[in-house]
Amino acid sequence: MCGIVGYIGPRDAAEVLVEGLSRLEYRGYDSAGVAILSDGVVVIRRTVGKLAALRASLEERAIEGHIGVGHTRWATHGRPSEPNAHPQQDCSGRISVVHNGIVENYRALRSELITRGHRFQSETDTEVIAHLIEEGYEGDLTQAVRSAVAQIQGSYAIAAIVRDEPDRLVCVRHQSPLIVGLGDRENFIASDIPATLPYTRKVYLLDDGDMALVTADEVRLWDKTGASIRKAPFIVNWDASMATKSGHKHFMLKEIAEQPAAMRETMRGRLSEGSDRVTLAEMDLNREALDRIQRISIIACGTAYHAGLVGKYVIESLARIPCDVEAASEFRYRTPIVGPDTLGIVISQSGETLDTLVGLREARDRGATTLAITNVVGSSIAREAGHTLYTYAGPEIAVASTKAYTTQLMALFMLALHLAQERGTVSPERSKQVADALWDLPKLAEAAVDRQQEVAECARVFFSRQDFLFLGRGINFPTALEGALKLKEISYIHAEGYAAGEMKHGPIALVEPEVPTVAVALPGLVYDKMLSNMQEVRAREGQVIAVAVDGDSEIDLYADYVLRVPPVEEIVSPALAVIPLQLFAYHIANRKGCDVDQPRNLAKSVTVE
Repeated sequence: MCGIVGYIGPRDAAEVLVEGLSRLEYRGYDSAGVAILSDGVVVIRRTVGKLAALRASLEERAIEGHIGVGHTRWATHGRPSEPNAHPQQDCSGRISVVHNGIVENYRALRSELITRGHRFQSETDTEVIAHLIEEGYEGDLTQAVRSAVAQIQGSYAIAAIVRDEPDRLVCVRHQSPLIVGLGDRENFIASDIPATLPYTRKVYLLDDGDMALVTADEVRLWDKTGASIRKAPFIVNWDASMATKSGHKHFMLKEIAEQPAAMRETMRGRLSEGSDRVTLAEMDLNREALDRIQRISIIACGTAYHAGLVGKYVIESLARIPCDVEAASEFRYRTPIVGPDTLGIVISQSGETLDTLVGLREARDRGATTLAITNVVGSSIAREAGHTLYTYAGPEIAVASTKAYTTQLMALFMLALHLAQERGTVSPERSKQVADALWDLPKLAEAAVDRQQEVAECARVFFSRQDFLFLGRGINFPTALEGALKLKEISYIHAEGYAAGEMKHGPIALVEPEVPTVAVALPGLVYDKMLSNMQEVRAREGQVIAVAVDGDSEIDLYADYVLRVPPVEEIVSPALAVIPLQLFAYHIANRKGCDVDQPRNLAKSVTVE
């Protein structure tokens, strides 16, 4: 959520800041701004809307300077407007602050500051931080920021500059991501690594409570106790070209096409061709620790939650461990039954999803063994979990998640098989069947992606509809949920996913000729039941779009349109069945002229509650 960039060095600060912010656009935002120290004055420039507006403003009236901070804001406190955009300043205009997160006690702090004579210009919680720094500033920005954050409750990543110290930036983080990029006689601050990739591959990954004093020549670090610390730089092993569209019209389409390769990367070093054994070196749990696990809680949000639902089916089927799936935003607000006999699995593409991070801490504090499934090495969730399975999907830029989802599924499939093998709950024959099916998935996914034109034609027929129903049963019920979510996210069409057997308990009332039903009907235990559900829709004059396998001629009797995938082992089929649904959502949104990569009101990494 939001984006922060800071720079100090010989380059033109405005150019670096805007370039960095453009590489963070995938995070979602509604306004943008920069603060640059120019000729002894901090100059602020802010605009509402896309970054192009800020860029145009800076081209019209350039700000010359070599130190500054920039921000893209996703509104939480106060509507999108120029006064509410970041950076925010103190009363004097000497201090400028950018902030990601939420100051939960901002109302009380604002009231106290107003009583003490401070004048506020915005509705934001962030402006409170600028005034707190102002109160504590006595010539040392680092100490003033430390004093300010000591009074703040909530989450934050903060970067600040002050007119009186033109050679330094100060930043600090708590529950919101922040990194420091290390250059040659120049240094950078950013919310995420892509912002710094044009300039450096060496970064410091800040932990909760870490503070950094950044000059052009050095970076000094302190932990949450105020003690000076040293960190080893993290070396980024992917380059800026991975964050480009590679000839595709949108990042989302590129990332759908990257799924076969991403699946292979997730398996690399963990499952070999012809092998029936999954090796998860990251799961360094001995037999005694594995035997203690009597139940599993999967904690996640959105698309990752749907991956967790698939994981529940697979884990219970293979490893025979009771498994529940929790919406992370609800988990901490009840009294979850979690203890030393529980494996708490948290799933987050970014590793920075705040609800999921808090759920991880709740499970850990209740004594659970914790395991993170995430894409981002060194992320907050990865660092705080007891164990981590990285998906190695590479950067995912589009807000709507695609390759992150399928690689999360791959990680869950391998985890389930690993647990089953270690616990002896799967026969050698079945273990080999599942391992072979996993190994074949990338090749099958390539075939599914290659059928894009068929899906595009179906989307052409249905793109003007206003409502959709998505149905699935068994292990592909979550696929129906994910298909509906993708369509909602990027096309703004109302779509609902249901367990097909629940249709007769209410949702079937929605069926009519103008409400198409998308049915995931792959061979398996509930295939005949799905055909019956599809017939119920057809009997009420509803049109049916089916996801089915090649060679299934019976499906033609029950569906008006069929989106086909290669035959696949049922237990791993969700990773294949979702691909035509991703493409269907994409092509409908594209035909409608929607902003596919940055849909309204959404952000890539949700780092606020």
